Amino acid sequence: MSLIFELSKNSRRCAVFPDGGVHQYQLPEKFARKELDLPQIAEVDLVRHYMGLSRLAFGVDNGFYPLGSCTMKYNPKVNEETAALEGFTQIHPLQPAGTVKGALKALKQLQDALCDLTGMDAMTLKPAAGAHGEFTGMQIIRKYFVSRGMAERNEVIIPDSAHGTNPASAAMNGFRIVAVKSNENGGVDLDSLRAAVGEHTAALMLTNPNTLGLFDENIEKITRIVHEAGGLCYYDGANLNAVMGLVRPGDIGFDVIHLNLHKTFSTPHGGGGPGSGPVGCKAFLAAHLPDPVIGENGFEYSEDSIGSVRSFYSNFLVCIKALTYIKVMGADGLKRASQNAVLNANYLLHKIKDIYDVSYDRVCMHEFVLCLQRMKDETGVSAKEIAKALLDFEIHPPTMYFPLIVHEALMFEPTETESRETLDRCAKVLRHLHQLAYSDPAYFEGVPHKTVVSHVDEVKAARNPVLKYEKGTEASD
Repeated sequence: MSLIFELSKNSRRCAVFPDGGVHQYQLPEKFARKELDLPQIAEVDLVRHYMGLSRLAFGVDNGFYPLGSCTMKYNPKVNEETAALEGFTQIHPLQPAGTVKGALKALKQLQDALCDLTGMDAMTLKPAAGAHGEFTGMQIIRKYFVSRGMAERNEVIIPDSAHGTNPASAAMNGFRIVAVKSNENGGVDLDSLRAAVGEHTAALMLTNPNTLGLFDENIEKITRIVHEAGGLCYYDGANLNAVMGLVRPGDIGFDVIHLNLHKTFSTPHGGGGPGSGPVGCKAFLAAHLPDPVIGENGFEYSEDSIGSVRSFYSNFLVCIKALTYIKVMGADGLKRASQNAVLNANYLLHKIKDIYDVSYDRVCMHEFVLCLQRMKDETGVSAKEIAKALLDFEIHPPTMYFPLIVHEALMFEPTETESRETLDRCAKVLRHLHQLAYSDPAYFEGVPHKTVVSHVDEVKAARNPVLKYEKGTEASD
């Protein structure tokens, strides 16, 4: 497909308006660009170009998207319609707070709903994404200990199956990372945890269900061990889609939590954004939330706050979409969504686990992890090649090679919105690919075969990336 610059022809225009008779302002010379090389193209060609681009993109609106640990769930269009209302789109972040009371009321309703869902006492919507929420949550924990003269608590305990952002967020806040291993059931090894806690423990960062898609049956023992050592418990809310309306993190011992509105609460987050990562906490930490928070009478500030963590207040329209989703679903609907997410994952797993090895063969939550090491050893076909081959069947690849403690890992998360027929088709394709791996492994050379961009040289792409279009270079098909 040609680039927009390659379609450009001199003097082509999308629209030409008559002279309005209004004096044109002349920008001072020092502010004017000497050259502005923008494409010149007719409207019909521009529309066709973008329509062509849209057909190249894979999303939940046009195919099955079982990307594990990322909850790429279907986004109800009513959310988009609500967020597009003029009262939300035609306001400006620099307006006086008194002129946007409706918007603030909507944000306050979302805060209260998220507190109810998570068992937290206070919430901020400011963080821009999940990792930003993690960083903010760890800032709150650091502030708590430093303000109490306990700066020696500078260690954060993180399981070996954690999301990679967990150790990064803790380290960026000056904490030392202490890893604890998983037990034979895929949960936190209690003996390893007991050996890790001590007078320097600031917090445990934990995802539950964890990145193996497993709910840790020892969760209350885990949080108790950390609390008895004087530490706090941080809940990574990336996998809340499995327990929303069923388990409240605040009720099982967690003190701080971040949420991914762009995952659990349905806003699409492909392509790098937009995201939103609210952070909730128990009452004894509320004074440390980033300024300002939204109270009953508008914005409120605290002398003990960690300060501001971003400009303005949240990715506003993402919050509106999440609020719409919560209100439309209701408490029973949110609970049912989690139940269906768990049911779908276990159904798909049951359809294929007789031929694919499972990392931990037990009832999973919203996602599960396959281990294709035996297949690779016996056929030479890797997890990556199975994942890429799925594209030829209009199924987006699952997460590959994560978590790192599982070799040749493929992580599937069907989400609650997929039908039984879709899951049956996915299982049929996976079984077909398994049969091909043993009968015709050469098939996987150069997969995918049917996509616009086929097999790429990943080593070359990583070492010599082409990140900028140079005018005059030839287009590739």
